[in-house]
Amino acid sequence: MKIRGIHHIAIAVDDLDRYSDIFKKLFDLETGEIEISATDNTSLTFIDLKNCELEFLKPLNDDSSMARFLEKRGPGIHHFCLTVENIVEALEELKAKDIELIDQTPRPGAGGSLIAFIHPRSAGGILIELKQDKEE
Repeated sequence: MKIRGIHHIAIAVDDLDRYSDIFKKLFDLETGEIEISATDNTSLTFIDLKNCELEFLKPLNDDSSMARFLEKRGPGIHHFCLTVENIVEALEELKAKDIELIDQTPRPGAGGSLIAFIHPRSAGGILIELKQDKEE
């Protein structure tokens, strides 16, 4: 599997505007456009740090996994994302190693990318996202 680097660190939040304002005040960083992920029932925005991004994720409803995460743990780091060269090949390689996956096949992600998650049970309790950038 060809890992290209860390794409982003995702932070679960209860208010996108509040956290955008906090990072603007602390570091003079601007968040991007807000996207809606119907698949994950979240709204999200990114801050570009040049070598990595921060992603703020807010649940759209109280029934989502993100809402349960916030209720149990409060705002904080949810997962990190690695960019891979070929997500289909990466998933096949992980399956061959008997790694438990949340997503057996890639699904649409933010910005037209393809994403899949490795189950925390196979990663020492850490939720890891794999992402293949949208082909230009």
